Amino acid sequence: MKALTVRTETWPLAASFTISRGSRTEARVVVAEISHDGVIGRGECVPYAHYGESVEGVVASIEAMIDPIADGLDRQALQETLAPGAARNALDCALWDFEAKRGGEPVWRLAGLTEPGPLITAYTLSLDSPQAMGEAAAANAARPLLKLKLGGEAVIERVAAVRAAAPNPRIIVDANEAWTVEFLQQASPELARLGVEMIEQPLPAGSDGGLKGIDRPVPLCADESCHDTASMAGLEERYDIVNIKLDKTGGLTEALALADGARAAGLGIMVGCMIGTSLSMAPATLVAARAAFVDLDGPLLLARDHEPGITFEGSVMQPPPAALWG
Repeated sequence: MKALTVRTETWPLAASFTISRGSRTEARVVVAEISHDGVIGRGECVPYAHYGESVEGVVASIEAMIDPIADGLDRQALQETLAPGAARNALDCALWDFEAKRGGEPVWRLAGLTEPGPLITAYTLSLDSPQAMGEAAAANAARPLLKLKLGGEAVIERVAAVRAAAPNPRIIVDANEAWTVEFLQQASPELARLGVEMIEQPLPAGSDGGLKGIDRPVPLCADESCHDTASMAGLEERYDIVNIKLDKTGGLTEALALADGARAAGLGIMVGCMIGTSLSMAPATLVAARAAFVDLDGPLLLARDHEPGITFEGSVMQPPPAALWG
């Protein structure tokens, strides 16, 4: 009989992190552990208030699964029992980890995937003044890919300051739903000139119909507008890429299905994350192997991480060690 336990953890950030919705100085995560006969499988999730989640609510949702897990609830049944979101993510990833450790087979093999290798992740620059973002870019100018958090003001100024300070890295930007169609159309040609390769979620989710049929000199990526396979209908009319985050899909199982669905619809794939530890990033690396853009830099933004955790050499992340997950 498998036992399920849940706990919360707080991980301080190396520096304050700001997006258009606010700032934070720590990451609060929820960890689910499934154990039996000395085998322990773990999964981590990051509840997100913007999606109506709280740490307390996610803990309660996981605790409600104690009896079903003890009664043999498996990953497939979990998809029918819990809605997509952080709670299901922690449980789904814990079940994958448990199955791998119990059987002595890595998750990538259980999922029918190829063995993971090193990945290049974006490094995220927090929203700040153009001068401060330029200084941050200069400090990270050797990284191959920078992701800029933007709001609705001084967009071109911020991107231009980053490009001037870091002429070599590829650049992607995240508007966090802060723009309008009119601003997007006005700004896109200049962003393209500055070498921006992707704009993530320019319009609010649910109000992005205006993206249909417009010119897209810079490819657009759906984040808040795409959570799982059920939210894919008509997405290819508005976007070019989808950002797959396990805290949105509700785990690795649905994330792999979403990746397959995106490719079938002709959409590119980005794999992203909330700010969490290497335990959050580990399952996502299996989806990221097939992604055009990888944004799994959460541990790089923390003051400390798991030991052992994922090894980062600059922006190159190695596959997660088996002692961590999978």
